[in-house]
Amino acid sequence: MAELGAGSLLPGDPASNDQEQELNERLKRLYPAVNEEETPLPRSWSPKDKYSYIGLSQNNLRVHYKACKIASLTTGHGKNHKDAASVRATHPIPAACGIYYFEVKIVSKGRDGYMGIGLSAQGVNMNRLPGWDKHSYGYHGDDGHSFCSSGTGQPYGPTFTTGDVIGCCVNLINNTCFYTKNGHSLGVAFTDLPPNLYPTVGLQTPGEIVDANFGQQPFVFDIEDYMSEWRAKIHSMIARFPIGERLGEWQTVLQNMVSSYLVHHGYCATAMAFARATETMIQEDQTSIKNRQRIQKLVLAGRVGEAIEATQQLYPGLLERNPNLLFMLKCRQFVEMVNGTDSEVRCFSVRSKPQDSYPDSPSLSPRHGASNPHLHSTGADSPTCSNGVTPSNKSKSHSKYPGASSTSSSPSSSPSSVNYSESNSTDSTKSQPHSATSNQETSDSEMEIEAEHYSNGVTESSSTRIMNGTYKHQEILQGEDNGVGNGVAEDSCGSRQLCGGNQAATERMIQFGRELQALNEQLSRQYGKNATHKKMLQDAFSLLAYSDPWNCPVGQQLDPTQREAICSALNSAILESQNLPKQPPLMLALGQATECVQLMARVRSGSCSFARVDNFLH
Repeated sequence: MAELGAGSLLPGDPASNDQEQELNERLKRLYPAVNEEETPLPRSWSPKDKYSYIGLSQNNLRVHYKACKIASLTTGHGKNHKDAASVRATHPIPAACGIYYFEVKIVSKGRDGYMGIGLSAQGVNMNRLPGWDKHSYGYHGDDGHSFCSSGTGQPYGPTFTTGDVIGCCVNLINNTCFYTKNGHSLGVAFTDLPPNLYPTVGLQTPGEIVDANFGQQPFVFDIEDYMSEWRAKIHSMIARFPIGERLGEWQTVLQNMVSSYLVHHGYCATAMAFARATETMIQEDQTSIKNRQRIQKLVLAGRVGEAIEATQQLYPGLLERNPNLLFMLKCRQFVEMVNGTDSEVRCFSVRSKPQDSYPDSPSLSPRHGASNPHLHSTGADSPTCSNGVTPSNKSKSHSKYPGASSTSSSPSSSPSSVNYSESNSTDSTKSQPHSATSNQETSDSEMEIEAEHYSNGVTESSSTRIMNGTYKHQEILQGEDNGVGNGVAEDSCGSRQLCGGNQAATERMIQFGRELQALNEQLSRQYGKNATHKKMLQDAFSLLAYSDPWNCPVGQQLDPTQREAICSALNSAILESQNLPKQPPLMLALGQATECVQLMARVRSGSCSFARVDNFLH
């Protein structure tokens, strides 16, 4: 690896981009609890926070002492403390680091090697070496002394000179600092450090040059091993937290939390087995759990139209009282039509149907008596091709919202104060218990969903998998029965085509799009304009502007993983309609613990960096 400071790299240069990526990855690995949007990490010296004798180069990582003719005539360069000059880093050290470390390489000791490396608070005089003033701390190379807010130093370590690498480690857990020389610790130098200190370096004589490493390169000292020791200490302290006589009470609470989590996500057989083993009660009956599970599978398979029908059939009035959720589902259904996975278009590859009968369009309501063979309800299969719904001209709709059934709830049941500006939330009120029950039995092995969670675009970890409450599409559908399928439009030529390549399906999709636009306009008149809905609709319709929708700027919508958020929202709305928690207590507890750790970071509790929730979930 090239020596730090050997040459400046221009922005946009491939090597510069690679170094920036390497820096970001290293800082994220070292300081995972730091949110740089709130508390940026030091990455270079500040050209605005330095004394005039200091010069910066090499992307503000190299510091050199500049000669000053006027100063040399009046004071004699380097012979007086008034010749000292310092520079601070761009940002203070965030408490969420827990342990922070940077290194400085002595490129040249100059004439006398009057150099200081350390820390200082904002506002400390920069016409001084670090350590000489209050809230300033430094280790000096000419005598090896440490200076703690005083002009009088204390013997600390060896002197340092050209070629040496001096490291400075700040422990924000116990508020101490130690230095390293060429990879070896020199022991604690300072205690009782205040918060919000900046990395600082000071020079005093001509020819002194140092290079900083804030993570741009691997450190000489093994800081990660030191961090591991402290991480183990924090974990051990948490494990030793006294529970005492409340152990049995806590176990019962935890068992109920696990049970409710299994029920929430539809792990029916596992939930029943766990309940028997722990003698816990399950609030929701088994048929209801399986119905929710089936609806989730339909959404994750891309068969959103059938999921909408199933929801309307089993939970009447739910979607009518949740216009945001209804619109999200309809937009997703349009995307799945483009994908060729929704039953509205898949049916055309099997058999044709009259052009004037399009079930489950946004402006038409399916009748509740229609049957879906995958639901726990009675009835015969519909002769139509998609969702088991008879043509809409045979069914009258009095729904308040197009596409939402009205036969099960009165107009008065619709909320008058829907917060329609927040379209990604699901507004709901208490609904009647679901109506359709079943004599049809489906085996637990067929119905069971035992899937891992996945993390929606963030670094995957145990906590994010659980707290997002979403499902990994491919794993859920592995081993799925033929009734649901894999959610991928088949093409005999092996290439993807719009609506599966069927002209009639394409025409159906276009008509559905017009109806979806009409639904959006109706909801806008009713609740006011909604920017989020407008963006959703534009993104969905933009897919039609490209010959290959899967490889276009908005093509990520067609990724099966995009179904997971709407699946989770629908599942939560169903649970809430039955007076059950829309989020399981386990997820809420983990979310609360995570938020507490973040609050610890904001109040400068360094131990928060080693008490992250995902470290305890395996």
